[in-house]
Amino acid sequence: SSGINAEWPLRPGCWSLIKNELQHTDIILIRMNSPAEGDSTNMNLDLACGTCFDFHKTIDYLFIVGTEEGKIHKCSKHYSSKFLDSYDAHHMAVYAVRWNKFHPRVFASCSADWTVKIWDHNYSEPMFTFDLGNAVGDVVWSPYSATVFAAVTDDGRVHIFDLSQNKYDPLCQQSVAQKKRTKVNHVAFNKHHPILAIGDDRGNALTLKLSPNLRKCLKEKTYSRENEIAKMEKLLDLVREPEYENK
Repeated sequence: SSGINAEWPLRPGCWSLIKNELQHTDIILIRMNSPAEGDSTNMNLDLACGTCFDFHKTIDYLFIVGTEEGKIHKCSKHYSSKFLDSYDAHHMAVYAVRWNKFHPRVFASCSADWTVKIWDHNYSEPMFTFDLGNAVGDVVWSPYSATVFAAVTDDGRVHIFDLSQNKYDPLCQQSVAQKKRTKVNHVAFNKHHPILAIGDDRGNALTLKLSPNLRKCLKEKTYSRENEIAKMEKLLDLVREPEYENK
């Protein structure tokens, strides 16, 4: 079995369990700036600081990495010296990057700059941007709908969106912090039940049950992976710039 880690400076690496020993192999060393060809001076001064990463759900060699500088890099395990692409994603640290569980081109990111952004990885600009009014500690896609995601913010709130119902505002905003000045920084959907798990910076964890209007897809007879992809693709078609249509 194998996994991946990200250390500071940003050096994503692959850990493989061989017999009873974990062996580590560096995949790529990520820098804030690409040094000029042949320039070996100050090679360690522009190393980026990694904050998060996520593997693609179906393409096993593809992964994205968020940095403290606000950039997101699309990387491959097959290339150790260059990025597949880079995005000037946020103005502050990127706290989470998540591939959509259904649509193969879509991922989400969140940041200390108060925003959640939805991306098509073939484009340099985000498809959707949401300002949540506070630093966003985590974002996660639901396991039952391509257009539903949840995010948590430093003011102790959880925000749930369904882009197919409202492309501008969350369907639900709920204060979940048990004490003042508690930052909510982790969120996860249960894969089998309509339950949301949330964690904060004080070590507390709590669970919330989603109301029926937030889990309609679980009951719909037309639910299928193909339908979920088509639903997201329809939304992307609405927001893409005209010049990209034939790209």
